[in-house]
Amino acid sequence: MQSRGKIFEDISQLMTNAMGVAQGAREEAETAMKSWMDRWLADRDLVTREEFEAVRAMARKAREENEALKARIEALEAAMAKKPARRTTKK
Repeated sequence: MQSRGKIFEDISQLMTNAMGVAQGAREEAETAMKSWMDRWLADRDLVTREEFEAVRAMARKAREENEALKARIEALEAAMAKKPARRTTKK
C-alpha cells in the first residue's frame, strides 16, 4: 500500500509542476501579446485620451470665440446700417 501512496504523491507533484509550467507559459504569452499590441498601436499613430481631450477643449474654446466674434460683427453691421452715410468733402 505504501507504493500506491508514493504513486499518488508522484502524480500530485507532476500535476503541480505542470500547472507551474502552464502558468509561466500563460504569463509569457500575455507579455508577448501586450508587447505586440503596444507596437501595433504605436505604429498606428493614435492619440492618447489626454491629447484628445486637450484638442477637444481647444476646439470648443475656438468655437465659442468664433460665435462671440460673429455676434459682435453682426452688432457692428446693424449699428452701421442705422447711421446715415457720412460724406467726406475734398478741399
